[in-house]
Amino acid sequence: MIFLIHSTYSGKVFRVTFTCLALTLIIPSLAAVCLLESPIEPQTLIFQTPPLMMGALEANLKLRKAERLYEGQLAGPESIANIGDVLYTGTADGQIVKIEDDKVHTIARLGTPPCGTRDNEPNCGRPLGLRAGPNGTLFVADAYQGIFKVNSVTGEVERLVSSRIPVQGKKMSFVNDLTVTSDGRKVYFTDSSSKWQRRDYSFLVMEGTDDGRLLEFDTVTKEVKVLMAGLRFPNGVQLSPAEDFVLVAETTMARVRRYYVSGLTKGGVDTFVDNMPGFPDNIRLSSTGGYWVAMSAVRLNPGFSMMDFLADKPWIKKIIFKIFSQDTVMKFVPRYSLVVELGEKGSYKRSFHDPSGEVATYISEAHEHDGYLYLGSFRSPFICRLNLNDV
Repeated sequence: MIFLIHSTYSGKVFRVTFTCLALTLIIPSLAAVCLLESPIEPQTLIFQTPPLMMGALEANLKLRKAERLYEGQLAGPESIANIGDVLYTGTADGQIVKIEDDKVHTIARLGTPPCGTRDNEPNCGRPLGLRAGPNGTLFVADAYQGIFKVNSVTGEVERLVSSRIPVQGKKMSFVNDLTVTSDGRKVYFTDSSSKWQRRDYSFLVMEGTDDGRLLEFDTVTKEVKVLMAGLRFPNGVQLSPAEDFVLVAETTMARVRRYYVSGLTKGGVDTFVDNMPGFPDNIRLSSTGGYWVAMSAVRLNPGFSMMDFLADKPWIKKIIFKIFSQDTVMKFVPRYSLVVELGEKGSYKRSFHDPSGEVATYISEAHEHDGYLYLGSFRSPFICRLNLNDV
């Protein structure tokens, strides 16, 4: 009996002591979370249920057939262009490089070293969208510095648009991608935000900021116009083959918008494809007359999408960034890589998957050339090449 009384008393003491200790830890932690300021002011977003992964979107392992090229020689080759059989890309260390005879050569640098850290990225520069123009010219969108023209032979650099000059009263904080008319006169480009820079892209996505724009630069008149405003993370852009409209990936909203630049509907806007199975990055032409769209984050159905779950819960987003760093939050994003081919009217034609990012990781672009799909990445130290005859 004495043992039972002692045992019961000891159990109560333990429970009380454990509860007190837990409260001692939890209450200050909750107070700290409440008092800390969140770096973001999330907007409430509404998503439809993601499309089922079936038909043209059915999950597969086709991206795992890709081969990694120049591993360790390229830092985040976001976008890829070709002039003849020579490939060009921009890297996270501020360089424009060409890949010729199986070797990587630096042809230009847009910013000023040192490079390699978050703090020096604005001065180092971060080339993102890259396009081949007429007469061996490369057009480059640098996230921090603006739009450039680079001579692919001499490496001579000319700044066309400076990010330091506001457009209609708003600065350009995150120049992202561009597309160029065949004569090289018009450059259509995206500024993803006037608030957040590229190095804070996770804040931009989680906040749902609607201050992105599609702009037009005329290389003859030197005029910059705003074509679309109020976009949530406008990203990749692509002129149609007939150059009568521009497609814009609105990443945060998992959709592609369309802006008509010529014809009877000039100035009109509509949605080209809505409720996509992932968050679109760059858009590029396919040889079938359609479009390749790269996605490094997906909305699985069946499955779980963190972005969909958090869309209408801004208070949770605020707490997350009170507690965790951007790098930590990004570790929770599944490494599912996806490339879809859209038809000329926006229907899904086929898709290539790497469900765990085993081979192709952090895909930002799919660039087709000579029967191959070259996969750029905003983070990986390589590009991937997929033989389209094998899939």
